[in-house]
Amino acid sequence: MRKILEIQKQLLPDLMDVLKKRYTILRQIMLSDVIGRRTLAASLDMTERVLRAETDLLKAQGLIEIESVGMKVSKAGLDLLEQLEPIANNLFGLSQLEDQIRQAYGLKKVIVVPGDSDASPLAKQELGRAGAKALLSVMDDEDVVAVTGGTTIADVAEQLTLPANGSLKGGWFVPARGGLGESMEMQANTIASTMARKVGAQYRLLHVPDLLSNHAYNSLLEDTNIQDILSLIRKSRIIIHGIGNAIAMARRRKLDPETFAQISSEGAVAESFGYYFNEDGVVVHRMLTLGLRLEDIRRTETVLGVAGGKSKAAAIHAVLRFGQEDILVTDEGAAAEIVSHYLKG
Repeated sequence: MRKILEIQKQLLPDLMDVLKKRYTILRQIMLSDVIGRRTLAASLDMTERVLRAETDLLKAQGLIEIESVGMKVSKAGLDLLEQLEPIANNLFGLSQLEDQIRQAYGLKKVIVVPGDSDASPLAKQELGRAGAKALLSVMDDEDVVAVTGGTTIADVAEQLTLPANGSLKGGWFVPARGGLGESMEMQANTIASTMARKVGAQYRLLHVPDLLSNHAYNSLLEDTNIQDILSLIRKSRIIIHGIGNAIAMARRRKLDPETFAQISSEGAVAESFGYYFNEDGVVVHRMLTLGLRLEDIRRTETVLGVAGGKSKAAAIHAVLRFGQEDILVTDEGAAAEIVSHYLKG
């Protein structure tokens, strides 16, 4: 397929540009569900006149429907987008980015979606959709899935749908660690319950703060109910997690000045699972929190990271250097920055 596309680029470069443009328009309409022409033109940085000509053609082909409330993709359009997805990855150079990152970090699979989540809410939505698809591709009935908090994993939860073969009623979703204190919609407990509801699975919650004192930590460890949920969490076959910028996460969690200074001085660039990593993937600080431990992460069968945006490139690189990831779902902005900054020379 890649060879055919290269031949077409040489013989019919204009055709490839048209294909890119129309695929991008169709995909943006799909991600928006329903969208007006003016809003779509602004999001694509395209004039309304040019966009009108393209959408009129897409409507004539039966790929979109235009109503008073806006445009939406038809069933035929959705089918076409699904068929075009592997071709589009080659067309936009995403397959090459996927291969470079997969080989450099020894991953089983890398998925790169178009766009940059830092700049486009639609790219962030597409990241969530791809993360949901990746999770369903590895999850079986009766699996235990540990889930971290954060906006990106919350987006994954919203994009989950029932698998084609029915519900995963034997599966369990559990929070990877305590998370009370975060905004409700970003808490691991909330996200785990949402994911379970979306796929017909079961869930357990861990009602403890994200950051604990030594006394509170030791006291909670003796609680029978806490021990029970921790036992289930540590049986997880799959972990799905986000990746945060270390300094941004330390500020969000309102860490004390001494800890904040330590994290900064030791060069932390990434936070995930409650651990802070430097650029070499070395843990430089661990939050005292109940949930997954490093040894649990190392023996988990499938670790799936979902993170995007050019600003997250350093953090993603650090977690990949940690060496426990199996699957990465990211976007073009982060992937291109990783390849150009960390994989060149």
